[in-house]
Amino acid sequence: MRLLVAGAGFSGAVAGRALAELGHDVTIVDERDHVAGNCHTARDPETGVMVHVYGPHIFHTDDRRVWDYVARFAEMMPYVNRVKAVVGGEVYTLPINLHTINQFLRASFSPAEARAHVEALARDDIGTASNFEEQGLKLVGEDLYRAFFEGYTRKQWGVEPSRLPASILKRLPLRFTYDDNYFFHRHQGIPRDGYSAMVDAILDHPRIALQLGTRAEDMPGDFDHVLWTGPLDRYFDHAEGRLAYRTLRFEPIRAEGDIQGTAVMNYCDAEVAHTRIAEHKYFAPWEQAEFARSVAFREFSDDCGPGDIPFYPLRLADDKALLARYVARARATKGVTFLGRLGTYAYLDMDVTIGRALDTAEALHAAWQQGQPAPVFAHDPLN
Repeated sequence: MRLLVAGAGFSGAVAGRALAELGHDVTIVDERDHVAGNCHTARDPETGVMVHVYGPHIFHTDDRRVWDYVARFAEMMPYVNRVKAVVGGEVYTLPINLHTINQFLRASFSPAEARAHVEALARDDIGTASNFEEQGLKLVGEDLYRAFFEGYTRKQWGVEPSRLPASILKRLPLRFTYDDNYFFHRHQGIPRDGYSAMVDAILDHPRIALQLGTRAEDMPGDFDHVLWTGPLDRYFDHAEGRLAYRTLRFEPIRAEGDIQGTAVMNYCDAEVAHTRIAEHKYFAPWEQAEFARSVAFREFSDDCGPGDIPFYPLRLADDKALLARYVARARATKGVTFLGRLGTYAYLDMDVTIGRALDTAEALHAAWQQGQPAPVFAHDPLN
């Protein structure tokens, strides 16, 4: 089969590599001038620091298959994401843990005492939380929720927390120990040479042809099948309307020495316009000492317009109704498979993205081998 893959991010690269290894000829195009999509990394020309160009990405997973896959193409360096947060002029640790609770409440609780106290603060009149705000109030109560979640969430998503699904907050741990590891997965790390080098290695296969600065829409139509990792609504020329995404804007800060002394500092107060500042030399502690100067970026979240880079889908009620119409269109279209965060309009971590790309490639190859129709989606985007 001669295949066209639209997008050289993780979804397109991983699926393309798997299909190339299965004997297919794969052309991968990306309209940007680099691989790895929004995971792209590059050296900052002024400081030499490896920068996560579109915001920080820490690889974390419990999926051993996926961890072994990325380790095949890059040296994965151990990295623990330890996030700080500014609330009311004070610096706390995130996720909310025993240190956070004791500092915020001016207490010295033991783990059992902290658990009992937070359970007493939590709203017990909420059964199954139907939205982000209810989940927060049910989890930690009014004061902790307002301080650490409400303002930050409103800035990040651009809507009231009561309009967001509870599942967003369920992804974050609440700990009654002093463990400040932001994630709870067994495997955590960052590739030594950055994500773009990893994707370059994935794409290094004799059956893969890569064309950067090229729109998939401008390619000739003589391919047997297309894998589309761009926005689902764009494939159909936004015929049903535009799905809602959030985009990010970054303001650089460069200075001698340290800027903030840690990798990520969240700004939870609503009156502070940016959501966080990321200092990028801290994402590569194995080379930190090499740099006399440092670079950090203030991060701002905004609605995604036609000319902006989409980062993550909103998936509010109206978006889900619109998504259902696009899914119906996709299922009535032959010769194309949709995958990835944009192609399935889903908020996916890197490990899930890679796992689903591998699943998609296997499902496509199996269908072609058996003379069956190719799957339009390897996983249902409506779930």
